[in-house]
Amino acid sequence: MTGIFWWVIFPYITGLIMIIGLLYRYAFRQLTWAAPSTEFFEKKWLRIGSPLFHWGIILAFIGHVMGMVIPMSFYQAIGVTDHMYHLGAIYGGGLAGLMVVAGLIILLIRKMIIDPVRIHATFADFFTVIALIVVSGIGTYMTIVYNTTVGAYEYRDTIGVWFRSLFVFQPQYELMENVPVIFKLHVIAAFGLIASIPFTRLIHFYSIPVKYPTRAPQQYRSRTGYRNKSS
Repeated sequence: MTGIFWWVIFPYITGLIMIIGLLYRYAFRQLTWAAPSTEFFEKKWLRIGSPLFHWGIILAFIGHVMGMVIPMSFYQAIGVTDHMYHLGAIYGGGLAGLMVVAGLIILLIRKMIIDPVRIHATFADFFTVIALIVVSGIGTYMTIVYNTTVGAYEYRDTIGVWFRSLFVFQPQYELMENVPVIFKLHVIAAFGLIASIPFTRLIHFYSIPVKYPTRAPQQYRSRTGYRNKSS
């Protein structure tokens, strides 16, 4: 029953919470959908931490798609051996993970020591950063430490197959029984984070800026120029 709960019930519950929460927030709280910028309060730390996190999370997302969504048979068909895949996963995934963790730590420190940023930060803001550090920290440990000391775990034929089976409503939960504990913790923490998306600023992840390249440019006037014109 424990296996059924964590690998069948829990993923669907978290997914349902996310979907219902997204629909509710879009229908009734659209003004809170975007993540407001705090660059006005502090720029130095933000210009380092934010690009590290965002570029790292994009690379990590691509890596997860390659490992969890694309089946092993595809790589075998195009001539990518298991050794080649895991080598790329360790170096590429390790770099992405370090970027994410480093960026998040910088952003967390910024929220804690910069008074205006800390004052305007909510509990959800701190929860989001800390939860992301936990999830990405475990993932980075798995990629860099576990895979290079214990051995490269082949998650594509266990976690990957189980993950894809959720989408066809035929969850193969038995595949998760012998998965290393650290990988299970990463999966559970990730699904928990997914459930929190509608209640945090992570919701802007679903906002694709398709109109951004064609929008009218915003014009700003310097304070000096405004004073000269007024006088």
